[in-house]
Amino acid sequence: MLTSLRVRLFLVWLISLLACAALVPMLMQLYRLSDTAQQDRAEAELSRICDRMADRYAYYIAGWAGPAPLPGDVELAADLAVIARLALPPSQTITSGILRDPEGTDALSTLATESLSGASRLLDRQEEGGGTRLTQTCPLSGPIANLVGWTSLTVPGAPGLGPMRQGMALLLALTLTLSGSLAWLARSWSRRIGRLTAEIAAHDGASLPRVSPTGASDVDQVVAALNQASARLEAALEEARTQSARAAAAERLAALGRVAAGVAHEIRNPIAAMRLRAESGLAGDDTRRRGALGAILGQIDRLDRLSAELLAVTQRRAPELQDVDLAAFLAAIIRDHAAPHLNFNIAAAGTARFDPAMIRRALDNLVLNASRYLAQGGTISLSASRITGRLLMTVADTGPGVDPALRDRLFEPFVTSRSDGTGLGLAIAREMVQAHGGTITLAPGSGGAVFTIEIPQP
Repeated sequence: MLTSLRVRLFLVWLISLLACAALVPMLMQLYRLSDTAQQDRAEAELSRICDRMADRYAYYIAGWAGPAPLPGDVELAADLAVIARLALPPSQTITSGILRDPEGTDALSTLATESLSGASRLLDRQEEGGGTRLTQTCPLSGPIANLVGWTSLTVPGAPGLGPMRQGMALLLALTLTLSGSLAWLARSWSRRIGRLTAEIAAHDGASLPRVSPTGASDVDQVVAALNQASARLEAALEEARTQSARAAAAERLAALGRVAAGVAHEIRNPIAAMRLRAESGLAGDDTRRRGALGAILGQIDRLDRLSAELLAVTQRRAPELQDVDLAAFLAAIIRDHAAPHLNFNIAAAGTARFDPAMIRRALDNLVLNASRYLAQGGTISLSASRITGRLLMTVADTGPGVDPALRDRLFEPFVTSRSDGTGLGLAIAREMVQAHGGTITLAPGSGGAVFTIEIPQP
């Protein structure tokens, strides 16, 4: 599954998307932590200012013996302003002050009133203008009642928010660009590979296909290598066809020479016998001449049979196919070849479609060959079976087997190990079987011959 390029590109895109999805919350969390840290530092600074304000006020009222100033005392107001200012650190935009008897409904007065009533410091946060306004109040105890110090500053938002938003927008754009690029790449590769596949599939299969470049350099390297291999294979196939044609021609000439030699040998013997008989008859009386003529007619019959067998080998006719009962067909062969010293075993089932005359002739030749080589009490076995799309017929004997030197040329005309044989029986059997589109083979091994005929079935 993971070998597909499209799947791999999809996984790369998915991993990048997951990385972006994980990175954005992390950046937001870092921003929040930064903003919170700024506010924590501001709160600590406001608390320190309140402490310094309380210290300076304590110093101001040290040794105070007089009565409390009246409300609206200008001198007291000026002194309290100095105390508040002295509590501020230098070079910071922090405001502060001290309120006496805070009144009003504004946020500072309300916060100061609550701080006095609870006698505790209070901190107020107000969001404003992209930042946070922090205000802290601290009650000041002493001879002057209802004094509340306060200090306030604005904490701006974390300075990285704008750039971070720009970065996240850029990251999103890059992710979308990556997604589009991967989708385009997957589609482009699929289209190129699909075209290559179609060209290869449409090839006839006689050689490697020639395919056109795709426009992708890495793929075209494979295309170029394939085309080069195809050219080399075509050259090799052409050379092989040339050599095969030469070998076939040489084999035909050799086979023709062997057939011609066999025919000459088979014709010479009857001619020599007829010559001797004719010369003997001419030198004798009428009885002798009649005997010579009878012998000559026997040799003429032999030559006629030889001619018929040669025609059976060289002139193949189309088979006349019929539905044949296998058991009855083999039983007829056994009945015609029965002999006291031979035992036939038959195994067959069902029907098959073939030319009974042609296949009968092939089986007759095989059975005759087997019977000639069997000793007393030998056995010949006939069997036939149907396999999907094929008919198998087997002739097996318990004789001495086939001479290994003859195996490679056993089905050629005039190849025989018997001095009285023509060597045409197996050649005729092969022609009869091949006319059906089948094959006849000799099983390897020794200790008897096993011939198998295989004929295709509808």
